[in-house]
Amino acid sequence: MAGESKENPHSVSSLVSDIKLALETRFSKTFVEGEISSFKLYPSGHAYFTLKDAGAQIQCVMFKSALARCKAAASLKDGAKIIVYANVSMYPQKGSCQLVVLAAKPVGEGDLMQRYLELKARLGAEGLFDPAKKRPLPFLPRRIGLVTSEAGAVVHDMCRVLTRRFPAVEIRLFPASVQGVDAPATLAAGLRYFAGCAEWRADIVIVARGGGSFEDLFPFNDETLVRTVAASPIPVISAVGHETDFTLCDFAADVRAGTPSIAAEIAVPELRELVRKLDKCASSLVSSLRGKYEYMAQRVDGAYGRMASALKLWLVKKTAKVDALSQKLDMLSPFAVLARGYSITVDGKGAVVKSPDALSPGDMLVTTLANGSIVSTFERAGTGDTCGKGE
Repeated sequence: MAGESKENPHSVSSLVSDIKLALETRFSKTFVEGEISSFKLYPSGHAYFTLKDAGAQIQCVMFKSALARCKAAASLKDGAKIIVYANVSMYPQKGSCQLVVLAAKPVGEGDLMQRYLELKARLGAEGLFDPAKKRPLPFLPRRIGLVTSEAGAVVHDMCRVLTRRFPAVEIRLFPASVQGVDAPATLAAGLRYFAGCAEWRADIVIVARGGGSFEDLFPFNDETLVRTVAASPIPVISAVGHETDFTLCDFAADVRAGTPSIAAEIAVPELRELVRKLDKCASSLVSSLRGKYEYMAQRVDGAYGRMASALKLWLVKKTAKVDALSQKLDMLSPFAVLARGYSITVDGKGAVVKSPDALSPGDMLVTTLANGSIVSTFERAGTGDTCGKGE
């Protein structure tokens, strides 16, 4: 047959064209049963998804017109088990085989989804996902433990975000498998490692992996792993897949993050923002203290003014009272009469002389006048004689 010899080989296009024709002829309008994963509806109205079972998978497309006629369109989602009526086709540009779905009918939840829902209900009934058991994350964690794959962009993205937001944070990685049958055991081992690491006590542990299909993320629904997350003595952030993906680890963790990068942002505050807030608080404190000082200074000034006025009034009253008492004393004082020409005579002992009979000749006398005093000796005077001799 022409085109089949080494000297006259098929072109790739002709071979793919022959295969496409054979497939479309042999498998036209066939029924296929399987489980949906990676379902996505595009703005064009076309739906693309994978139909799979335990042994294989095939890409599917359901164009807008067929989707509009499908009564079960609302049931087409990841994990749904369906029977499709489809044509097998081939996409020549990629040499890939796909099903062009003409109609679809659900036959119940897929096996993985059913297992997921049953385990979620059972663990939820045990209280494993109780919101009251969730612990708050520390405000300023010093050490962050990462349980994720050492390959790929996830660990680098988280480290970049963590160190950008808070450069002083210490990070330690426990490299774990995040896909496949070994993933649950290595992820649980990472959690146990940080829980028992006494020389490097983590403040937060982040369990993470990037996006993927429902079955790619299914290791994070493993019962042992979920129980290990819930039992961790260290607060756990679960960051598995994208924001629309939910695993049982998300429900068991203390905090669920939509993506690994978001988990890093949740784990630590931004240093620049902290500094800004501290500066603002310091400014507010200074302003508050200044206002308080000015208020108290005004009160002290007011109190001082009242005290000064009260003291002045008290002094005026007391001075007037003293003046009145002084005038009374002056009126009663024997010295007040001296100004009117009178005098007072005392003997050498200071006793007021009231009668010459109390004196003896030669006794010293002191006579006090208004402007001075006179010292004299006493001589008893005869008729016509003087009464004393002044000195």
